[in-house]
Amino acid sequence: MTTLADCRALDAQDPLRALRDQFTIPADVLYLDGNSLGVMPKAAPARIAEVVTREWGEGLIRSWNTASWFDLPQRLGDKVARVIGAAPGEVVCTDSTSVNLYKVLFAALSQQKDSDRKLVVSERSNFPTDLYIAESLCRERGFTLKLIDASELQGPDSVLSDEVAVLMLTHVNYRTGAMHDMKAITAAAHAAGALTVWDLAHSAGAVPVALNDANADYAIGCGYKYLNGGPGAPAFAWVHTKHAGQFEQPLSGWWGHAAPFEFTPHYRPAPGVGRYLCGTQPIIALAGLECGLDTVLAAEAFNGDQGAMAALRTKSLALTDMFIRLVEERCAGQGLSLVTPRDHAQRGSQVCLSRKNPEDPQGGSGAYAIVQALIARGVIGDYRAGDSQMPDILRFGFTPLYIGFEDVWNSVEHLVQVLETGEWKREEFNRKNAVT
Repeated sequence: MTTLADCRALDAQDPLRALRDQFTIPADVLYLDGNSLGVMPKAAPARIAEVVTREWGEGLIRSWNTASWFDLPQRLGDKVARVIGAAPGEVVCTDSTSVNLYKVLFAALSQQKDSDRKLVVSERSNFPTDLYIAESLCRERGFTLKLIDASELQGPDSVLSDEVAVLMLTHVNYRTGAMHDMKAITAAAHAAGALTVWDLAHSAGAVPVALNDANADYAIGCGYKYLNGGPGAPAFAWVHTKHAGQFEQPLSGWWGHAAPFEFTPHYRPAPGVGRYLCGTQPIIALAGLECGLDTVLAAEAFNGDQGAMAALRTKSLALTDMFIRLVEERCAGQGLSLVTPRDHAQRGSQVCLSRKNPEDPQGGSGAYAIVQALIARGVIGDYRAGDSQMPDILRFGFTPLYIGFEDVWNSVEHLVQVLETGEWKREEFNRKNAVT
């Protein structure tokens, strides 16, 4: 059996342990929800205050030049590139994940508009906003959205046929933590003549991503999860250089113009990924995102030329392995089942559990109430509702920048107590909040 002493010994040997000092974490909180909103970097309040009081308050409009506001989306994009396997000049930080998805999917569909390919394929369990954006674009552009299970991408009966224009997938599934083999799936899509659009919302800053090595076509991702950019932080967009200069951007705002301050009446797109910009950029939010990106890139110091993500991935897998082992050792008989893949190659940086309530086999799982009881104890994870095809999920994210092995032990200890005492049955834990 694994002990608390074992976990403390692992913390003592952890080369990344000092990275936790970059963050403000309440002393009474065990935060396992960085897959939904990352922890605040200590540097963020001072940096945001500097932007507000000095650069905006004193510099005023001059700061577009003197404080280098103008090229901030590209400079931050180059930092994102270092954690997603892209090159400098291929990424911009801007807008939201949903808006960027609209842009890249429009671009991919535009490249296929003269072919007979009329299908956009995505997973049934993909994050809903991706499906909503795809549904809307397909309706507007004369394509059809086809939803599949992940298993239908493999084998001789793969859905990747000559009718598929675009394969749109999220690299790590938001509900289960299951991770696709990006390189193999992209190769299969290309062999079938389809383009790929990858959502990296649960990958960037959590698992190694190699967009160029995988020869992917388009990708977008989130700034406020594992990149610690703050609530509603700007997202990012990437395009492979082979498509640069070809793709159409539907939101052709002035910030994506080749020369915004020429003020010409007709749009001329900026070269490369710069045309993914649209309107005036949110400088205060971008400043917060830069603080978050710097916390991830700080891990480069621990892994030399291999980059930040290799070091973080090693610890992430060790943390999630430990959580799975402790839950199975200490919560046996409580109806919990592992949903996240055990195979490291198929696992993101979260562990998801389902529950069959031993006391009510025909009724509810109690998953929501269990999560609420844990949150009341300071163990912050989250819940995702199931449906007729998928179970309710207790979801726990492990950000190796600030989570340690003793945190894992203590989190499971609280879970044991919540289950064994029936604490989760209390009325206040069964009242649904607006955000779950």
